[in-house]
Amino acid sequence: MSAPPRIPFPVVDEVSRHCVQEREPETVHIEVHLPGDLDPGRMRKAFTEALRRHPRSLVREAPGPWYRRRYEWELTDGPDVEVVSFPAPGKDALRGARTRALTQAPPLTASPPVRLEVVGGQDGTVLLLTVNHTALDGPACLRVLATAAELYGGRDNAPAAPPVRPPEAAGGPPDTPSHWAPPARVAPGRPEPGQGNGLLVAELPLPHRPKGSAYTVNDQLMAATALTVAHWNREHGAARRPLRITMPVDDRPRDTTMPIGNGTRLVEVPFAPEELDPDDMPELLRRTALRTRALKSLPRPQLGHGAALLTAPWAPVTCRAALTRGLRRAAAPWTSTTLLSNIGRIPYPLDFGAEAGRAHAVWFSAPARMPRGLTVTTASTAGRLHLALRWSRSLLGPGDGDRLRELFAHYLHTTEAT
Repeated sequence: MSAPPRIPFPVVDEVSRHCVQEREPETVHIEVHLPGDLDPGRMRKAFTEALRRHPRSLVREAPGPWYRRRYEWELTDGPDVEVVSFPAPGKDALRGARTRALTQAPPLTASPPVRLEVVGGQDGTVLLLTVNHTALDGPACLRVLATAAELYGGRDNAPAAPPVRPPEAAGGPPDTPSHWAPPARVAPGRPEPGQGNGLLVAELPLPHRPKGSAYTVNDQLMAATALTVAHWNREHGAARRPLRITMPVDDRPRDTTMPIGNGTRLVEVPFAPEELDPDDMPELLRRTALRTRALKSLPRPQLGHGAALLTAPWAPVTCRAALTRGLRRAAAPWTSTTLLSNIGRIPYPLDFGAEAGRAHAVWFSAPARMPRGLTVTTASTAGRLHLALRWSRSLLGPGDGDRLRELFAHYLHTTEAT
C-alpha cells in the first residue's frame, strides 16, 4: 500500500504550528443558522462528499523525527474520524457547541482538522463548524460548506459576483503613524477564569453608504472598530497611543477552484490618536479608504518577509519553533492593537433545500490570543450585519463584551451620518 501524498506546511501553517497553545486554541468558529431541519444521514453524506471534492481539506499532520526540517501534511482519501455530530437538543445545546469551538481545537493528527456540530432547536438548525486555524481558514471552510449545501439540497450554491469597488478617493495616501512605535493595547477590563476565549455575537443593521461614496462598508467597519477601541481605552484610563488594526485580505476566487487552506494575507491599518475624531467622520472615512486601498494593492507575503525567513528549512523544526516563540514574545509590544476580519457579504446562498432552507444568519469568529486579546469579525447575510466579538479571558469578561458591542454599534451608526 502506497504512502499518502505529502505537502510541506506553508508559511502561515508552520508559524501557527510553532505557537500552538492549549490554553487559548487557535480555532475559527463558523455558525450558520437555517430556518428548517436537516436529516442526519443525508447531512453526514453531503459534508463528507464535500470534503472529498475539496481534497486539500482532508489533511493530517504527518509524523516525523525531531530533526526534520519541515512539517508536512498528509492528504487522505477520506476522514479518519466522524466529522459531523448531532448533540442532544436543548436550551444550552448551542451554548455548549460555542464553548467547545472556543476551547477545543480539532486535533491536527486526524483528518480533517474540522468538526461540524448540527444543533437542532425550536427555531430551526444551527451548523457550528470548528476549524483548526493551523490548517484552514474561515473562507476556505465556508467554500466546503457551500458545496455540502449544494449536494444536500440539490440547488445551485454558486457564488454571487463580488461587489464593485467605489471610485478612488481624492488625494494620495495620507501620512501614517510610525510602525516603529509600539501601538496601543486594548485596556484590560474584568477578566474571567477559564480556558479558551469569550464570545459575543450580535445582529446589527448594515450601515448605510451613500451611492457613489469613495469608501466601502469595510472602511466604515474599520473606522468604527478604531473609534470603539479608542473610546474603551479612554474609559479605562489608558494613555493615548496610535492604533494599528490588522486586516486580513483575501484575493482567492470563491468558486469551486478556490484554493483551500490559509489563504489570506495580513496588513496593518494605522491610526494616529488625533485622527480618531467622530465629529469629523468624513475625513476619517476618507483617510481610512485611502489607507486600506493602498495596503490591499501592495504585493506582500502573507505574514511579511520575516516569517518567510523563519520558516525556511535552515534548521530542524524544533529549533525554529523555539526561535519563533521567543521572537513572538519579544515582539509582543509591537503587535497590532486588534484584528478586524470582515468576511463581507456571504457569497453563497447556503441553500439546503426545501425542508432546511437558506441561511439567514452567518457568524464567524477569529482567535483572540494575547497580546491582542480582542478580535472583531463581521459578515453580512440577508441584508443584516452579523458581528462577533471574541476576547481572551485573561483580558476581558462577558460584561466587557456587552460594552464593546454598544460602542461598536454606536460608532458604526455614526459613520452613516455623513
